[in-house]
Amino acid sequence: MALITESGPETLPIGSPAPEFALPGIDGKTLSLRELSVGKAVVLNFTCNHCPYAKAYEDRFMDIVRAYSPKGIAFAAINSNDAATYPEDSFEKMKERAASRGFNFPYLYDETQQTARAYGAVCTPHVFIVVDGKIAYEGRIDDNWKEPAAAKHHDLRDALDAIVAGRPIPNPNTNPMGCSIKWKS
Repeated sequence: MALITESGPETLPIGSPAPEFALPGIDGKTLSLRELSVGKAVVLNFTCNHCPYAKAYEDRFMDIVRAYSPKGIAFAAINSNDAATYPEDSFEKMKERAASRGFNFPYLYDETQQTARAYGAVCTPHVFIVVDGKIAYEGRIDDNWKEPAAAKHHDLRDALDAIVAGRPIPNPNTNPMGCSIKWKS
């Protein structure tokens, strides 16, 4: 379990066992890490509906899902924000956003925020890759949230390329950038 500090949870270090979860998806089914862990790796994207960073990365994340799902990588997005404070992040609004944007990945609701706290997610988006039940990567999708073509470091893709090729991940920790997770009081 992640250490909770005054500023929020402490992010799990690389190599830590990935905390199990069972979260409801917008499709009406509950999905667990165990169920997702059928291929080479699982990518967990802590995200939400309202954050401009999360919105800016949606198309890139969907492109990555299209590119790497056939290579044995599973994906899920998890919304852990407090919907009482940010109604746009409610379960109903998650369903609406996924339908309007055509999400090609499971979108899960962490209403209790236990999963985000267990992983030590700090912002939206904050990506974790789980390989063989352990955290293998945590951080950002790439280094330019505003302009995809201007990104110089494609950290998530580089990590997935390494996993697919059976090589070590070149940079397993990167600084995620986004809106802070909206914690309940």
